Amino acid sequence: MSLKKAYLYIFIVLLIDQISKVYIKTNFFLNEEVKVFEWFRIHFIENEGMAWGAEIPGDYGKIILTVFRIFAVFGIAWWLQDSIKKNSSKYLLVAIVLIFAGALGNIIDSVFYGVIFDDSYHQVATIFAEEPYGTWFHGEVVDMFYFPFIVDYPMPEWVPFIGGKPFTFFNAIFNVADFAISVGVGILIVFNKKAFGENHLLAK
Repeated sequence: MSLKKAYLYIFIVLLIDQISKVYIKTNFFLNEEVKVFEWFRIHFIENEGMAWGAEIPGDYGKIILTVFRIFAVFGIAWWLQDSIKKNSSKYLLVAIVLIFAGALGNIIDSVFYGVIFDDSYHQVATIFAEEPYGTWFHGEVVDMFYFPFIVDYPMPEWVPFIGGKPFTFFNAIFNVADFAISVGVGILIVFNKKAFGENHLLAK
């Protein structure tokens, strides 16, 4: 994979991610849900944290996370260029491209969304709003994909920790960027030997 092709793939993932987020932000109010199927719903939420809604607590948690993401993206960009120069495995390159594009997609939300959108509480947000909801580096990440395969299943009392409580699987709400990061990490885990092995170099 050439560097130009890698940048093209990153651009495509970013474009899909941002189009989906802007569409949701400008057509849904917060917590609005559309049921596509019983197991697949478009449910608009926002979060201040990492992929899949994780957060860093504290007053400065958001800015720390955003700055960390920016440094991480620079590190991933260097990793991608170095891996391409070394003619690394396509498994590794695809994984890095997906992780890079996903991280950059959520950074765009964090850095810019607070100053270009107004809030989505009980209303549909306006892009390039006169009174934006936040400040630079304090934007919230837009999530929308929800796949509740099992909803409020009554767990038996004998099950540790969750016995007697309603159980939902899969309960996370995510976006295209989160999905890209997860697939990239999944490739590194599942195809670890092919991603980091040297057999592809020896064969050339």
